[in-house]
Amino acid sequence: MPGILKSTQKFTEDVQVEMRRVTWPDRDQIRNATFVILVFVLILAVIIGAMDSLFAGVVRLIVRTFGG
Repeated sequence: MPGILKSTQKFTEDVQVEMRRVTWPDRDQIRNATFVILVFVLILAVIIGAMDSLFAGVVRLIVRTFGG
């Protein structure tokens, strides 16, 4: 049990040291990154929606043609 406590304490200290080294983004960087992500998600949603509509149309055509 003492080994677990020591390793946990060492881990916590290491995390604190690393967190001090982190360069945090400023407000403008966060705003720009958020904008880029939202635009990317929107574009991806449009592409996936278009593919879904296309495949649904193909499936409907196949079912109508061969389904009777």
